[in-house]
Amino acid sequence: MKINIPTPLRAYTGGEQTVSVPGATVGEALVQLTGAYPELRQQLYTAEGKLRSFVNIYLNDDDIRYLPHIESTPVEESDELSIIPSIAGGCRGNL
Repeated sequence: MKINIPTPLRAYTGGEQTVSVPGATVGEALVQLTGAYPELRQQLYTAEGKLRSFVNIYLNDDDIRYLPHIESTPVEESDELSIIPSIAGGCRGNL
């Protein structure tokens, strides 16, 4: 399956925009990704091994971050995962 890497995290994948990994579930695919790019692990996971709250995962076009068991979600070889970090802040204009 393909995993789309956002620009801020490409420094950890050698600049790769898309990485192909095997896996039958989202969790297996992410294990393969972080195994190939170990520095990426601390960006995606807490010290306890949980996905960080600001990391949003999309399976194809579906936001799966609110599923009860994201990592056990089954995937197919033709699927695409997208990692989308949350962005906070903005511009405070004149109201």
